[in-house]
Amino acid sequence: MQQKLYWTDAMDARIKRMRGTGASWDLIAAALHLARWTVIQRGRLIGAALPPAVFVPEPVDDDREALPAGHLVSWGAMNAGTVLAGVAWPARP
Repeated sequence: MQQKLYWTDAMDARIKRMRGTGASWDLIAAALHLARWTVIQRGRLIGAALPPAVFVPEPVDDDREALPAGHLVSWGAMNAGTVLAGVAWPARP
């Protein structure tokens, strides 16, 4: 019969620290001598996540003309993930 695993603050801190530096679950599990899924479950429970990817915004072109109402780019970005996604701009006379 398998024995109950008691998580310590040191183990939690090590999971958070290693995951924060970008370590894979496999590497963390090997360091703690535990199964991968055990470490994944504990990591999710304590909120150990990968650091966000580095975001590099596009350069802003101040000389660009404003997009007209209903432009494919602005309308699509505004309605992505909504019930209006993929629906064309409602043309009114």
